[in-house]
Amino acid sequence: MYTSDIKKLERHFLPKEFTVTDWEGLEPYFKLLVEREITDKAILEQWLLDLSEIEAVVNEDACWRQIKMTCDNENPALEEAFNFFCMEIQPKVQPYSDALNRKLLASPFLKELDAETYHTYIRSTQKNVELFREENIPIQAEIAVLQQQFGQITGAMMVTVNGEDYTLQQAAKFLENEDRNLREEVYFKIQQRRLEDKEKLDELYDKLIVLRNNEATNAGFDNYRDYRFKELGRFDYTKEDCFQFHDAVKQHVMPLVNEIYKKKKEKLGLDALRPWDLDAEPAGTTPLRPFKTGEELLNKSVECFTKLRPFFGECLQRMKEMQHLDLESRKGKSPGGYNCPLAESGAPFIFMNAAGQMHDVTTMVHEGGHAVHSFLAHPLQLNGFKEYPMEIAEVASMAMELFSMDYWETFFDNVDDLARAKEHQLERVITIFPWIAIIDKFQHWVYENPTHSHEERTTAWVTIVAEFTDAVIEYSGLEEFRNNAWQRQLHLFEVPFYYIEYGIAQLGAIGMWMQYKQNAEKALDKYSYALSLGGTKTLPGLYKAAGLEFDFSPEKIKVLMDFVKGEM
Repeated sequence: MYTSDIKKLERHFLPKEFTVTDWEGLEPYFKLLVEREITDKAILEQWLLDLSEIEAVVNEDACWRQIKMTCDNENPALEEAFNFFCMEIQPKVQPYSDALNRKLLASPFLKELDAETYHTYIRSTQKNVELFREENIPIQAEIAVLQQQFGQITGAMMVTVNGEDYTLQQAAKFLENEDRNLREEVYFKIQQRRLEDKEKLDELYDKLIVLRNNEATNAGFDNYRDYRFKELGRFDYTKEDCFQFHDAVKQHVMPLVNEIYKKKKEKLGLDALRPWDLDAEPAGTTPLRPFKTGEELLNKSVECFTKLRPFFGECLQRMKEMQHLDLESRKGKSPGGYNCPLAESGAPFIFMNAAGQMHDVTTMVHEGGHAVHSFLAHPLQLNGFKEYPMEIAEVASMAMELFSMDYWETFFDNVDDLARAKEHQLERVITIFPWIAIIDKFQHWVYENPTHSHEERTTAWVTIVAEFTDAVIEYSGLEEFRNNAWQRQLHLFEVPFYYIEYGIAQLGAIGMWMQYKQNAEKALDKYSYALSLGGTKTLPGLYKAAGLEFDFSPEKIKVLMDFVKGEM
């Protein structure tokens, strides 16, 4: 039914050899679309296909510029190519996009299109028209360039351990070492290195807040949060639902977090559990080392996915053949991990910073879930149909983390190691919730109070962190590090307000896993079907297709937490 034999979209409107180099070469095609006369439904549908084609080509070009720059952020030519797109091409595309959106909405033949197929596409188009402001174009271009500076600043961070230099991602493996003194030493080195760039990151965030606030007020919004909710297409939940989620985490998740850390403290035989102890094992237990190289991680992931469902493994294999992966951490590479859909090629690109840890396996299967989603949605007719909500995108990735656990013997041939890996994963499923609530709640405060000082920002952050702090870990003497911990979160800089999705989707993923435990094949069928719909259904509709309720009320969260506790 589904195929990984992905084909690059055939071009019918743009020349086959056309590439995006400058605006002069691209503009004539936008003009043709704006000027084309639409006299019946068939012409409108062809016009939409041609519009979709140019969108795919431009989107993919922008993606490749970003991918190349994040893979090598010390290469000025790659940064220049990305900035050129942001400053010289994208700002000139936007007025045409707005004109084309308005042309579509004004067409008398719009009502003849199939209402069910086009409902979410038209709703999104209307939203884009309502938000568009000519004066925001230069602001958005400046924001796009500034956002990438986070990766450049943090990607350059290195620490020296035992006479060797490591990226912060690579150094994190020492936090699993049985030598507690070494763990503490490395923890302090990492935190102190982050502090060296505290002012740089503060200033960068200040600039972004001002620009984003201006963007929102230009569009007639009271604050950037309200503007961003609309921009993200959050049609199905409100800020009040987010606040309810924060409260539910305090009520139903924090007790379980305390249990996990209490058990950890006892297992390690410590009088006081400190932050550098969280990834450690008792003395004499070797840290989990599921792979040595990026290639080994990929090959094992292909094998694991194939056992779960052959199609999933084929997707990763196809990406390997196309060289659409960059997995290992190194100097001069931006931090973090992502799956970048490529609108014209179809097969996405996975970027991550693997250093041989258990955490990297989770990241790989997570991004692999996103990749499968990209493959499943690629056959949809229009580029706009493939723009699915982030809340379902993260169900795709987080459910894959849980499904794939049944086949993690690929990474761990020792039964005890496998059990530890699964326990580690389930602990992470729970312990991530407080951080999601903290980051989300912090963003609400930041943009409700856009003229705040650094001192006020720190006070707000510390207050919010305190609300979601466990009762087990001993944090004394670490206040300076804790006060600036928000600076490590990429999303605050690069994708504002994209974080609550992880919490909503984690609940959806647990719901999918409950189904999988009852009937694995049926659950995987529903999962694949829901992802194949792309963005052609509303968010509740996509959840329903996956056999889920779109519900993150306190009552629902309690049921899911009880299930995970039972599995642990």
